[in-house]
Amino acid sequence: MAFEPPQRLLRALGETRRSGPAEADAWLEKLPDLARQAVELRELTVERVQAPGGRSSLVVLVRRPDGTPAVLKLAPERARPESERAALAHWDGRGAVRLLNPGDTHGVLLLERLRPDLSVRSLPEAKALLEAAGTLRRLWVEPPAGHVFETVAERTGRQAEAMRATAAAGGGAELVALVDAALTAREELLAGPSEPRLLHGTFRQSKVLAGDRAPWLAVGPDPVVGECAFDLARLVRDRVEDLIASPSGPSITRRRVKRLAESLDVDQERLRGWTLFRAVESGVRAGRVGRLRDAELLLEFAGWL
Repeated sequence: MAFEPPQRLLRALGETRRSGPAEADAWLEKLPDLARQAVELRELTVERVQAPGGRSSLVVLVRRPDGTPAVLKLAPERARPESERAALAHWDGRGAVRLLNPGDTHGVLLLERLRPDLSVRSLPEAKALLEAAGTLRRLWVEPPAGHVFETVAERTGRQAEAMRATAAAGGGAELVALVDAALTAREELLAGPSEPRLLHGTFRQSKVLAGDRAPWLAVGPDPVVGECAFDLARLVRDRVEDLIASPSGPSITRRRVKRLAESLDVDQERLRGWTLFRAVESGVRAGRVGRLRDAELLLEFAGWL
């Protein structure tokens, strides 16, 4: 079978060439052979490549030797697949997709098959937020002893450097003001006390899929260790295009922050602060790689906070 990467993956990897080393080219060149080797080694039967699939990995629908449906996921090193493996192994199916090959390596994950065509995002907004938040709560556990996961301080430190560089390169007064506000919020948040938990890291409604053994399970973590408000912040801006299109967008956002903070016992001001930082960081990054419409939406949203 030809393991042709979907266009979404090609576009996302193309963005990495504009923002860093072009490791993606070498990985894409090897990808067909890597996929064939992964399939043959595990004696899998290939059904099809999942499209549109993800932005950081090739997802292949397969069957195991006993006929059980599964998903084969291959990702380049920059997507931190071994960090994802460690987190999924620690969760062991609690709130997240189950890892079927915990002892494997080399960027290959074999996962239980969920329903990739049915995510929480397909539900009405209020119901979607409720189900997504309930799923996220289950993931917030103590990290394993001696873990090697990146911390929120480390990850946001790298992001802060990139934000400063972009603003200094001539982003305009409005962008500079937003970046300054986001960086100030980060410094204040990291100075305060927090109870470290293992976090999904990139949680949003589309990362919660329907399953058989549980109604909803999370997929695609980029795990990080830190406070829960950091994880919840990404969920606040879900469906940002709808928020921006609504004349009540700012008030809806404030209510959403309050509702999510209260439902998950998270400090409301800390959630607002991390929502600001993450929205500005995502907006700056989107602009840096040429996704100008996304950048505009995210930065307008950040201005409401």
